[in-house]
Amino acid sequence: MLGDFTFHNPCRIHFGQNALDNLSSELAEYGPNVVLVYGGGSIKKLDADEVREILMASE
Repeated sequence: MLGDFTFHNPCRIHFGQNALDNLSSELAEYGPNVVLVYGGGSIKKLDADEVREILMASE
């Protein structure tokens, strides 16, 4: 057994064609660093350049 612990994992997921419209406001709640987690080639199917632009503009 791992012993006593608390695990807290709040998660908000935006779906749909305009999901990236929410990215800037979501970033405002967190610090200057983000981690992008993806698998396989999924990020290549997304508009990674648009995500990168939004992330850079939020600095």
